[in-house]
Amino acid sequence: MAKFKTEDEVRTEAGQILGLCNSEKCVAGVGQLTTFNKLGFKGIVDKPDGWFFPESRNEPAIILETKSSDKDLSKKEWVRELQKNVDIAKRRYDKVIGILYNGYDTVVYKDGRKLDLQNQLFAKEYYLKLYNQTSIDKNLIYTLTKKINDNLHFNFGIKNLNHRMIFTACALVAKRYGALLYHGMNWDTLNTSVLSTLKQSYQDSRRINQKLDLIEESYKSIQCNFSENANAIDDFIDSVNAISEHLNSDYWNGEDVMGIFFNEFTRYKGKSEAGQVFTPDHITSLMYRITGTTHKDRVLDACCGSGAFLTKAMANMIREVGGNANEAAVKKIKNEHLFGVEFDKEVFTLACANMLIHKDGKTNLTHDDSRTPAVGQWIRERNITRVLMNPPYEKKYGCMEIVENVLDNVMDGAICAFILPDQKLVVEKKKAERILQNHTLQKIIKLPDIFAGMAGASTSIFIFKAHEKHENKQIFSCWIPDDGFETVKNQGRHDIRKKWPALEDYWADVIYKQSGDASVQWLLATEPLCYKMPEQEFSIDEKDFKKTVLDYVLFEAQIDEKDFKITITNVKAD
Repeated sequence: MAKFKTEDEVRTEAGQILGLCNSEKCVAGVGQLTTFNKLGFKGIVDKPDGWFFPESRNEPAIILETKSSDKDLSKKEWVRELQKNVDIAKRRYDKVIGILYNGYDTVVYKDGRKLDLQNQLFAKEYYLKLYNQTSIDKNLIYTLTKKINDNLHFNFGIKNLNHRMIFTACALVAKRYGALLYHGMNWDTLNTSVLSTLKQSYQDSRRINQKLDLIEESYKSIQCNFSENANAIDDFIDSVNAISEHLNSDYWNGEDVMGIFFNEFTRYKGKSEAGQVFTPDHITSLMYRITGTTHKDRVLDACCGSGAFLTKAMANMIREVGGNANEAAVKKIKNEHLFGVEFDKEVFTLACANMLIHKDGKTNLTHDDSRTPAVGQWIRERNITRVLMNPPYEKKYGCMEIVENVLDNVMDGAICAFILPDQKLVVEKKKAERILQNHTLQKIIKLPDIFAGMAGASTSIFIFKAHEKHENKQIFSCWIPDDGFETVKNQGRHDIRKKWPALEDYWADVIYKQSGDASVQWLLATEPLCYKMPEQEFSIDEKDFKKTVLDYVLFEAQIDEKDFKITITNVKAD
């Protein structure tokens, strides 16, 4: 039985763990007698249990509320007490973290929302970093990637699309793991440096996952037709070094680096040869949210492509546990919570490289066919609780077989989200009916044209709950008509007006509440399993009406329209 701790003991302990001490740049501490008035909030006599107020009001503040260890922190009265003091702090600070602590349990609030973090109290830096929203410069990476692509294509003579991607990705991995890439290197030195560092980067993991040898195999298969252009080599090194600087993990929000490469490289090809369509970053973010995924989940993408969903999940999970400073929790996320399967050998190499760039769970990626019983068994052994996937759509790649194999082998109650063509469950009705005999289709979210220029199909997110018969449950459905993205000439679709963050918040709320937007529909499993697009209102102006009436009169009188026009013209002329 846990030792009882008085509120005084808890308060003192919390101050020590958080590190709440005054300094030249902050006012911080714990106590029972200090009022907000003494802390600079004029006229306010309320007394926080703990506080951290930085000198700069642009920085985050912390308010602590402590209770004795026998108190249940879920009680509304304690939450209200904390929120009252947070609201006082927000009179001076826009960013305030609220913490409830009873010596054993910890509850954290950010902007009035309870966060799903580890039930443990950490140093204040852990919580201050929750407001670090800086992301990598995507536009710069697009520019640099275009430069690399053109350089590799025309100056190095690397004709294969995936080979250009793999060569770039492997160079980034090498740079991430300390390879020296400098001006004046010749081709052989560059190639040797990248390959040797690449092999070292996954040497330990190879003992667990020998399929990582495919990385070296794919790299060695790259054909370079011109290797003597010293300026081209220097330019390539400069671009790789520049991108690497923007992949600092402290500023990384889970953007799919390989996806960015793919979007640029495939301007020259509408679609990859393997039937791959890589998921845009903003959609991976939305799917993570609307499936309620957290750092506690074990996430699978059984058609992982470059690893977009896995890197997004990793970034969100790391943020939820307080960032990279929480080394034990981060290591556990990387090693035990992210799983991927990819059938195409070269794309599997890209996924591994993407994970290596972020120094994580490449041991949990496997090169295999997600339609097979062997992969079904592999999934079963990993106790998957969330699935985030964008499988290949064509029947020849076994789209519905993959979906069914995944659903059949995840944990009971797992929430599984798949991006599929709008009509997929209508066209393959028998397979859909078989799936619903074992699993529940909870939601259908019709998406805007997120794959413009890459895939012909319009798509929706289909969210299932595994191992629960659908029976006669209703299905929530809604339509996101616009994501705010615009097509930029020669650069694909971009959120140039920064509309998506607000749209994501709006739609995440609608989908969570299952109400609040005019597009919401409720479907039955006996109906077509797709969002029913509203019929466009019929309208006709006076001119159209008169023409229709005239056409009908001419038809009834059996008068040729051409002859009628000639007759009318002659009458007017007379």
